[in-house]
Amino acid sequence: MMLSARPVDPTTAAHERVYRALRTRIMHGEIEPGEALTLRGIGKTYDVSMTPAREAVRRLVAEGALFLSSSGRVSTPALTNERIEELAALRAMLEPELASRALPRAHFALLDRLEAINQGVSQMIARHDATGYIRMNLEFHRTLYLRAQAPAMLAMTETVWLQLGPTMRALYGRLNRKEPPFHHKHILAALKAGDEPGLRLAVRTDAIQGLRMLKG
Repeated sequence: MMLSARPVDPTTAAHERVYRALRTRIMHGEIEPGEALTLRGIGKTYDVSMTPAREAVRRLVAEGALFLSSSGRVSTPALTNERIEELAALRAMLEPELASRALPRAHFALLDRLEAINQGVSQMIARHDATGYIRMNLEFHRTLYLRAQAPAMLAMTETVWLQLGPTMRALYGRLNRKEPPFHHKHILAALKAGDEPGLRLAVRTDAIQGLRMLKG
């Protein structure tokens, strides 16, 4: 006997859609550091009522992607030296370990894929597309880290990326990039050589060097 699927609550479906769309926008740097958001504005943007908008915001506040003040103001977290340093330290701990775990599974197909993504990064830079650059840069790292087969560690890393999204947008403007991140070449070279210490160093440097340029 087949059990019928439980009907999807429309409010739940709307909340999930808004959450994912807003999460992607924040992670890809489409919202500036400290930029205010309103439930009314979110509802209008995604054509939903206040309830799904409120639930999406609540989840993103819990993940550290949005900040809720005591007065009820919702915004992306402001850029501070302490925040940059903390998130850079988390990247420095998590990402070299993910890369190290991925190294034994870094076959030719993965290297070809990473080279292709890096070319995509170049295209976004040529177009002066900051959001596209951040998206492709994260895809480069995520594609490598997926080979680590460490889903809990990758989920923690993606939460850090989410909290960094607006900061990465500010960093892109500061760097005035004309080519892909220099350390991507070092990451690819270390993968090809099977050089674990070199890979760890390249990933760690790539993760934190730019962020620390933002510290005032």
